[in-house]
Amino acid sequence: MRVLAIESSCDETAAAIVQLDGYVLSDVVHSQIDLHAPYGGIVPEIAARDHVRKVTGVIRRALADASLSLVDLDGIAVTNRPGLVGALLVGVQTAKGLAWAAGKPLIGVDHLVGHLVSPFLVREGQQPDAPRFPFVGLLVSGGHTALYRCDGPMTAQIHELGATRDDAVGEAFDKVAKLLGLGYPGGPAIDRLAARGQADRADFDPRMPMAGSSEFSFSGIKSAMARRVSKHPPKDEQALADLCAAFQRAVTRTLVRKTIRAARTVALDTVVVAGGVAANRELRERMQRACTKHSLSLHIPPIRSCTDNAAMIAYAGAVALASGARDDLSLGPSPRTTLPRVTRKGHGKR
Repeated sequence: MRVLAIESSCDETAAAIVQLDGYVLSDVVHSQIDLHAPYGGIVPEIAARDHVRKVTGVIRRALADASLSLVDLDGIAVTNRPGLVGALLVGVQTAKGLAWAAGKPLIGVDHLVGHLVSPFLVREGQQPDAPRFPFVGLLVSGGHTALYRCDGPMTAQIHELGATRDDAVGEAFDKVAKLLGLGYPGGPAIDRLAARGQADRADFDPRMPMAGSSEFSFSGIKSAMARRVSKHPPKDEQALADLCAAFQRAVTRTLVRKTIRAARTVALDTVVVAGGVAANRELRERMQRACTKHSLSLHIPPIRSCTDNAAMIAYAGAVALASGARDDLSLGPSPRTTLPRVTRKGHGKR
């Protein structure tokens, strides 16, 4: 089975063709970073308009890279939730048009499910490293931070163990980077500087909340950083690097501790880390050390599979199509995930 997928949930216009065994035949991503950088974040209207301009060319290139045409495909998959509705609409309408014109089955894919199955992708020159179900999945990105128990690749087999009560970890990276004048996107900038810094010299080690649960909260560390910079702004490049190292240490330490705790609580020995923040150097290193210490098998996709891409959507779509799932032309976009949420937004006792 070979499936073409379209991904347009945020600021990447992407198309890919993937087989049911996870082998990636093509994977094309057009990034909008340069368009949004002057604003310090994603501007939804700009994102949607650029998707309209780029989506056709991206699909044509994905087909050309795989040396295939529409008639060679077994289905069309598309991210239809969650995300920016205007951006999603471009991909969904395009996918519906292609499916109707080519007479191919259509399947809508939840973006979060795509990330959670991204370790199953097999790219040219890379050895397969697919985890075994069930596993604990840590999904960390600009819009989402959550822990899941994954008993299989289908939506009904994925159950939330805990999520953020307020901000996503990727958003925290971006907001702190903006506060420090590092530009957008903030995660890579902080990671690069943190590699040259020493956290202990920064005098910044905030207490992270929700220590005894699988839930997260990142709004407080942003406020703590704002107060720290207001009173004691970094005086030079080394002080800035030290502060980035301290911030990143606090965040990654929390992510790792909660993931290990969740795995032990549900008695699973396999951990997956996925999403854009899974590209963070310190998170990957710290998680590997912790999983080795606790005899857990760790699976983190290559960086190309961590950031938003259509290959993960194509694989999730292929699995769904193989199970008999189909969508009709009434498929529409939604800002909400299909995965049931158990964590309530906001503070206070549960």
